[in-house]
Amino acid sequence: MCGIVGYVGERDACPIIIKGLKRLEYRGYDSAGVALINDTLRVYKRQGKVSDLESTLKGKSLKGHIGIGHTRWATHGEPSDRNSHPHLSSTKKLALIHNGIIENYLSIKQELVAKGYKFKSDTDTEVLIHFIDDIQKHHQCPLNEAVRLALTKVVGAYAIVVISEDMPNTMIVARKSSPLVIGIGKDAKEFFVASDATPIIEYTRDVVYLNDGEMAVIESNSLSIKTLDDVPTTPYIQTLDMSLDSIEKGGYEFFMLKEIFEQPRSIRDAMRGRLIPAKRHVQLGGIQKYLNNLVKAKRIIIVGCGTSWHAGLVAEYMIEEIARIPVEVEYASEFRYRNPIINKGDVVIAISQSGETADTLAAVELAKSKGAIIFGICNVVGSSISRASHEGAYIHAGPEIGVASTKAFTSQVVVLLLMALMIAKNRKTIDKYKLEELLTELDNIPNKVEETLRLNAQIEKMASTFKDAHNFLYLGRGCNFPVALEGALKLKEISYIHAEGYPAAEMKHGPIALIDQEMPVVVISTTDRSYDKIISNIQEVKSRKGKVIAIVTEGEVYIRSMVDYVIEVPNTHEMLMPLLSVVPLQLLAYHVAVMRGCNVDQPRNLAKSVTVE
Repeated sequence: MCGIVGYVGERDACPIIIKGLKRLEYRGYDSAGVALINDTLRVYKRQGKVSDLESTLKGKSLKGHIGIGHTRWATHGEPSDRNSHPHLSSTKKLALIHNGIIENYLSIKQELVAKGYKFKSDTDTEVLIHFIDDIQKHHQCPLNEAVRLALTKVVGAYAIVVISEDMPNTMIVARKSSPLVIGIGKDAKEFFVASDATPIIEYTRDVVYLNDGEMAVIESNSLSIKTLDDVPTTPYIQTLDMSLDSIEKGGYEFFMLKEIFEQPRSIRDAMRGRLIPAKRHVQLGGIQKYLNNLVKAKRIIIVGCGTSWHAGLVAEYMIEEIARIPVEVEYASEFRYRNPIINKGDVVIAISQSGETADTLAAVELAKSKGAIIFGICNVVGSSISRASHEGAYIHAGPEIGVASTKAFTSQVVVLLLMALMIAKNRKTIDKYKLEELLTELDNIPNKVEETLRLNAQIEKMASTFKDAHNFLYLGRGCNFPVALEGALKLKEISYIHAEGYPAAEMKHGPIALIDQEMPVVVISTTDRSYDKIISNIQEVKSRKGKVIAIVTEGEVYIRSMVDYVIEVPNTHEMLMPLLSVVPLQLLAYHVAVMRGCNVDQPRNLAKSVTVE
């Protein structure tokens, strides 16, 4: 959840760390801090954004060729200067930054208090650095051994970096269930550490993704990795497929708007090499080995959180409709705690933009331990879920910096549809004419998303009418019900307006009590098999004086006479409509939030990659 940056080499560390923290600020922005070594260890930290930390650093001596930095998303202890990272040992010679949660920190803290240790913060991280310090003193061992021994005794998730005043050219890093990547600089004479690749890409494309249960000792000219069982491993060096331009705003005010407008490209990239309509060909190479398991599956379980869960709900409609396999869509956060029935050979599809979502990863590990076949749908190459899966597919959406997911959602839906079509073709549950129709329509979806994006000015004008609303209701049916959920989620995430998504038919079973002349109701009412029913739902809202914003199919005339505002999207097959109907909802949420003065890229209390349960 938090952002980690580290550097050791021949350059000044501080500018590299600060620039990296700015690029990682979407992962956590309650506070920020740096630790630098230049003869002595110095720590500077501040509640607030990285810009607040920069103000603190003005006029300070910031020399040093080794340093670590951190942006925090609070778990233990409120956002404050004292709870900010890095945290120091009692000798003030060790500094540590940490992403994750140490679950047994309280029992360790009690032991340390009994030994006379005093604590300045409320964090589990300060407990860990004191614990490492205590082990080093007790065992009279090198720091890397003290870190290893400490980590064999802690329970929880972590990505950590430790530096010591007594070892001014060395970083010690380790991870468990929280991402950590090591960048190898020119001629292997400098190294970078980060919680994801965005701070590294400017300096190197050669990286090592640390595996769970591994610890690395990084010096200015060497890298060695061992497991926590003290077994050496050989670093596997990968080349990043990412450009610096992809993590810059490119002239847009916010990353979120840039990413909304990138969707024609990101959808094309998700289909590239996988879809050839003229030959009725669809192919996901990443699922070929276990395709037979998918084709013969008695049921498919999809797990995800937030937006990824909504993509899974869309996939449920798709897979059941054309592949005729029962699908269950589960919140990953609930899945592992309800003792689910999983049989050997069951198929589980895990969806996660980052590939590091802690709840989804835990669900994967549980299902895998019971013999399930795991298919991962991820955006980040080399991520934990992609490595834990038997097979899967990358969505190729490119880096998504905005906390509120947009282009990842549409790319996830595309890849899941390709998977559904591939299964259906092999199960012979779809005839060649319907397959060709869907493939042709899907191939044209990027162009239709471009058409939809031309509605931006219209939607911005509409947003000004609703920016002061206190509540929103979103309604949809069939494949568009998950889109209603997604639209409501986008609005509440970034504008802080309370919003709920419902199946339109369920409105009369409760939410209709909320509707009055002050209640905006967004109805996804595109032309499909539920068209007549959705008209009835609109009439129910209008009879109670609700303000209706209708998402309709281009050329529709009847609904526009009933509602207050109309947004037209191009016509397509109803199974593909979520790829179009979601776009106006993304834009509406964006413009409402901006007009309310909200930071849409960094909404309060949220972070991009939720690596804690």
